[in-house]
Amino acid sequence: MKLVTFKEWTLTQLEESFGLSQLWESDLLQQWENNSVQINDIEKGLLLQLQKSLKRGGRSWNEVELENKFISPLIMLTDIDDEKIGYFLERSLSGIIGDYEVSGIVDGMIATGIREPHTPYFCLHEYKRSVENQGSPDGQVLAAMLVAREQNQNKCPIYGLFVVGLVWNFMVLNGNDYCISRTFIADNDDIFTIFKMMKALKQIIYAEI
Repeated sequence: MKLVTFKEWTLTQLEESFGLSQLWESDLLQQWENNSVQINDIEKGLLLQLQKSLKRGGRSWNEVELENKFISPLIMLTDIDDEKIGYFLERSLSGIIGDYEVSGIVDGMIATGIREPHTPYFCLHEYKRSVENQGSPDGQVLAAMLVAREQNQNKCPIYGLFVVGLVWNFMVLNGNDYCISRTFIADNDDIFTIFKMMKALKQIIYAEI
């Protein structure tokens, strides 16, 4: 059994090791982006307030600042936490996939559970500063999504996101096929699409649990 952490994976290595294929179009991803979620005036005002700080200093924030000043406040604004699911930060995740034990710390995940995460449905990496981007955040989040897929016994799609500075890319893993969204830039009107996609996750996850 080979022990490999999330940080060691790239997309190419994951494809070669686990027979994954990247799709360039995905109905699931398109449905996620084109969801019918509405943004009310209060949410819009709070998003613009968060964005104002991002525009001022976001390109220079470190990982902790980007997480605490923008990413987590935006996600919590979606009212994701309830009696069945929650948004968890810096939690460990591990699983056996083929000949590998894959493990690591997930920057953010949405999973069943209140105090502790149980079954994950969404994984988030990476909060890297745009001026110091290192590693492979797409590979890291896909590795975490593969573990989440195994914990769900491959019964449902797994959703993901990687953030590099102001840039957000969403992902869907369905079986052995994965797709990466177009790029969303959080300092322009994309912030509203980003928020709607994060808010839609609650409906998506509830359809699976």
